[in-house]
Amino acid sequence: MALKFPSPTEIGGISFLDSSKADLFKLKGGFTLKRKENRVTFGRKAHCSAQAPPPPAWPGRAVPEPGRKSWDGPKPISIIGSTGSIGTQTLDIVAENPDKFRVVALAAGSNVTLLADQVKRFKPKLVSVRNESLLDELKEALSDAEHKPEIIPGEQGLIEVARHPDAVTVVTGIVGCAGLKPTVAAIEAGKDIALANKETLIAGGPFVLPLAHKHNVKILPADSEHSAIFQCIQGLPEGALRRILLTASGGAFRDWPVEKLKDVKVADALKHPNWNMGKKITVDSATLFNKGLEVIEAHYLFGAEYDNIEIVIHPQSIIHSMVETQDSSVLAQLGWPDMRLPIIYTLSWPDRIYCSEITWPRLDLCKLGSLTFKAPDTVKYPSMDLAYAAGRAGGTMTGVLSAANEKAVELFIDEKINYLDIFKVVELTCEKHQAELVANPSLEEIIHYDLWAREFSASLQTSSGLSPVLA
Repeated sequence: MALKFPSPTEIGGISFLDSSKADLFKLKGGFTLKRKENRVTFGRKAHCSAQAPPPPAWPGRAVPEPGRKSWDGPKPISIIGSTGSIGTQTLDIVAENPDKFRVVALAAGSNVTLLADQVKRFKPKLVSVRNESLLDELKEALSDAEHKPEIIPGEQGLIEVARHPDAVTVVTGIVGCAGLKPTVAAIEAGKDIALANKETLIAGGPFVLPLAHKHNVKILPADSEHSAIFQCIQGLPEGALRRILLTASGGAFRDWPVEKLKDVKVADALKHPNWNMGKKITVDSATLFNKGLEVIEAHYLFGAEYDNIEIVIHPQSIIHSMVETQDSSVLAQLGWPDMRLPIIYTLSWPDRIYCSEITWPRLDLCKLGSLTFKAPDTVKYPSMDLAYAAGRAGGTMTGVLSAANEKAVELFIDEKINYLDIFKVVELTCEKHQAELVANPSLEEIIHYDLWAREFSASLQTSSGLSPVLA
């Protein structure tokens, strides 16, 4: 049974339909949202005063260090999450470019059959399966393999794959905060990070970024939007970046009137107009939470202030993002929607690798005909205000936002809450966290509040369908 709020169209303590008209409103417990220039910010109590942000991975420009290369022959890489979407596409790139890359270690979750096939094909030195109960099954699947790698199961195996002594770059394709510890291990071992795990920065940015700078490690974005920004800032002079423009498809409801959103069913949210993706990311695209989280990630990656990061709806998904320079020039990265493009650039940077037209279709603008853009509707997508507010609050708030959204989406997919309840669950979880916000958290605190946010979000749905918190 779904949660029942005071009004099915109420978001942030005011009417969902009228939220763009509010200048100031308050939530329970003194948690204040202030609207400034059509944005909302979380008010924080005095003991949570703003701290200096962590140093960005790339301070508005990307300049390769001379003489950084430290290997001979194909570049040695490790992959965490080798049987997932990012991992399998990375291995496709390795298979197509054996003279450029080689795999030294692989870590997977529970897909033993696919992992065994990958081991037989790519012959890594070390393999890990996170589900320790599947160790014997993996050994059996590799019993007839010519190549026998070392196998370390469980979380320790993920860490050993991440810090394998031969690896130069680690691809972090694992989902969730499970990717934090192996990523930290890789950074401490001096490995560059091909970043596909959002929680590394969204939850872990305040801890991970100073650590990366300490060990002179490069964090290279492997998702399409941040890769586009990264490509656009190549060679910019210091201080040249003025604004970041993140493009968004608009998701399943980009053409829906806002009044219909109270009637959304799970099947509606899973009908992405452009792609066939997993359920969670498809719902995130519908709510635009995916873009709100990318705003936070862009802040941590490139150091742009939140006032200088904007979202633009671009239905064709050909321009993957843009940057504006101080002289008002706008630089954009274009291409067919294909995750292999950002992955291969992450692996090859600062070089560019030739890609055959047979497997990498070239962009034909004349065939496209036109590209269109429009501003996102903050009434239809309250996620944007929530994400900007969490980003400005900083510290553990961004990780709480991400974890609460993940749990809320799970509840929605399981039909335990309604579509509009996703925003309310995230809002209430962030509200509850404001008194405990940690500005400069440790790794343990980041993981603790990630788990707390999931538990609190789940507590907003009870067997009776109505939480005492909302009664």
